Amino acid sequence: QVQLVESGGGLVQAGGSLRLSCVASRSIFSIDAMGWYRQAPGKQRELVAYITNGGTTTYANSVKGRFTISTDNAKNTVYLEMTSLKPEDTAVYYCNGLEYKSGGYRTFPSWGQGTQVTVSS
Repeated sequence: QVQLVESGGGLVQAGGSLRLSCVASRSIFSIDAMGWYRQAPGKQRELVAYITNGGTTTYANSVKGRFTISTDNAKNTVYLEMTSLKPEDTAVYYCNGLEYKSGGYRTFPSWGQGTQVTVSS
């Protein structure tokens, strides 16, 4: 298990940028992958992006070309660089570790408090 603390959210105008950070309580290099998720009001939590410990990245279609996920293993930190933000990106953003099991990735059961991102039009 790992404890995660997200930060960097805020209020930004459409077209603006934000960088989210997620600091883990232990080394993330040994975790199969790290991901960013988001949950908008009244909607289910959805995957935004994830990065494997080998550096392979995967993005939701809605954020491709606008968001970039990266890690700094020395700092046990995962980042999500968000550009060209849209009002529909408004949500609480969470990070989590992923474990590769039975042919797919599963998130760890515990979640952090998340960080609110609000994009005004």
